Amino acid sequence: MVIAISPSSAEMLSADTKMKLATTITGDIAPKSVRASSNGLVSAHNMMYRHSVTVYDGSALTLTKTIPDRVDLKALGFKGYTGTHRGAPVEGAFSPDNAYLYVTNYAMYGPGFNREGTDICKPADRYDRSFLYRISTSTWEVDAAYRVGVVPKVVDVSPDNKYVLVSNWCSYDLSVISLAEQKVVKTISIGAYPRGITISKDSKFAYVAQMGGSVVHKITLGTWERETLNVGSNPRAIVLSPDDQTLYVSLNAAGRVVAFDLNEGKVVRSAKTGNAARSLDISKDGTALYVVNYKSNTLVKLNASTFEVMQRIRPCSEPIGVTYEPLNKRVWVACYGGAIKVFNDHP
Repeated sequence: MVIAISPSSAEMLSADTKMKLATTITGDIAPKSVRASSNGLVSAHNMMYRHSVTVYDGSALTLTKTIPDRVDLKALGFKGYTGTHRGAPVEGAFSPDNAYLYVTNYAMYGPGFNREGTDICKPADRYDRSFLYRISTSTWEVDAAYRVGVVPKVVDVSPDNKYVLVSNWCSYDLSVISLAEQKVVKTISIGAYPRGITISKDSKFAYVAQMGGSVVHKITLGTWERETLNVGSNPRAIVLSPDDQTLYVSLNAAGRVVAFDLNEGKVVRSAKTGNAARSLDISKDGTALYVVNYKSNTLVKLNASTFEVMQRIRPCSEPIGVTYEPLNKRVWVACYGGAIKVFNDHP
């Protein structure tokens, strides 16, 4: 007699589970985005509406720290500034060792800053450049800053902890920060409205979405050679599969997610997810994709292999950010109106 043995919960793939609401987080927040670390922390970035970054314990689902965006630029090594300044946290990324959280600021406020960038802009507008903050996860204080471009959006850290990359929305470029030198060592022209960034696991390649076009820029880290990948109009958020062979891209205007095969050099799968497909993330095992659709108020879970829609949930009005927290297998959704929805995605 053959006895069928069901796979244990530890063996279940993310594509085979269903998301269930765990909790709703509120408070003095207006999250533009959320980002998970590899050790169970989640940060939310609350723009100029709250002037803060909030950090949560992904296991207990409790607030760990609220970090004001107020800094003394002179004390951080920048000449020509007096007094304190405030930022406007947009997006964040944890270092591979989880020692730091890097946060972009849409704009800076205070003495010396008087030309705040806007969502519709070009380099010739000459808006003020802004700053990337480094927050120590041991003290939860801003302990370093880096002057980057105009309206910095997405930030990512290479897995080898050598570079921090920042996409600058209004200056149409990418800032490359060397962590060994602790400064911007290269500025790379991208084109209109650079946004999403992801980096290969071997730290050889960076991918940058040009939202004002139809391409993703593939950049070789170190040599800075480039090629463009035609993925479809208005690419916003991007993630790589765990084997670095497939690039997943949200196409904002079309409300779609596409899979770009990096070996074949073309889009091989596409799915309609909703209106205004915004942020995108992938489960740790690479079997499920999560995308929030801003105008249709939905969170959609896709099977990464088949692109079948596994779930469609209405978490809130204007869901704008999403992150997969791998330690607890939870999906966090930033609701622009002032809440975070957390979903369990495990048996």
